[in-house]
Amino acid sequence: MGLRSEYSLVHSEFNEFLFAFVGEEKSGQPLTVLSALARLGLDPWDEAARLSEMTKEAATSALSAAIAGLPEGDWAAADSRSIASRLVGWLPRRGSASGESPQDRSGEGPQPKSDAPKWPAWVVFAVAILVLVMWQQGG
Repeated sequence: MGLRSEYSLVHSEFNEFLFAFVGEEKSGQPLTVLSALARLGLDPWDEAARLSEMTKEAATSALSAAIAGLPEGDWAAADSRSIASRLVGWLPRRGSASGESPQDRSGEGPQPKSDAPKWPAWVVFAVAILVLVMWQQGG
């Protein structure tokens, strides 16, 4: 039995949010949303789904309260609101006309993945190199 799609790390719509950087812990280790929510005893995927159903303001308030409950790292408790506001931007919006991430809206970030396999192009490239080498050797 496989994982439901929302729990699949490969295809989860919440990956950008869950793996977003919250801040640096006092030990110097980076803290992600996924780790922060798990440390608070929350299921990260359930919480991401719950937050994505809220308005941006409500989600920011809820996430801000959660961040304020974390042991402080390189952020102060007063920073929790601005951190939450930044992180909520990574949530997919349920029922919105656009499922764009903040990166898509700015024109930066990763390009959409192509479903086409890349191995045929590599085979053609290898054959072309082989023909070129054989031609140069006169064979």
